[in-house]
Amino acid sequence: MVEEPVAYNPIIEINKVYKEVIMAKLTEEAKKAIGAIRPSLVATASKTGKPNVSAKGSLRVLDDEHLLFADIASICLDAAARKGCRIWGKGEIFKSGEIFDKIVAEYASKNMKVRNVVKITVEEVETF
Repeated sequence: MVEEPVAYNPIIEINKVYKEVIMAKLTEEAKKAIGAIRPSLVATASKTGKPNVSAKGSLRVLDDEHLLFADIASICLDAAARKGCRIWGKGEIFKSGEIFDKIVAEYASKNMKVRNVVKITVEEVETF
């Protein structure tokens, strides 16, 4: 029996690559930039792919491989500085739990309501 050739499908191959979980560690330079730049521009996308970019004063380093920010009212920003970092990763939304409660308490003292807390698993870091 002769086996039929299988057509190469780049989409399937790309999907195989993207299913791998690739973790990166934040550099000290990136951690310093994240701590110093307020607010930071954060880009997210909904499950349907709708993009959103907003300034987040709550963005912070959780550990070497994760960032987090509070989902609170955002502002527009005209950034004069030309230094910073860009982080790519996968987000996880918290509506309860230890991380959520800690951030809610922090922002309650500022009279700000936290809707969600987003933890980002860092996959790639670029500083500039």
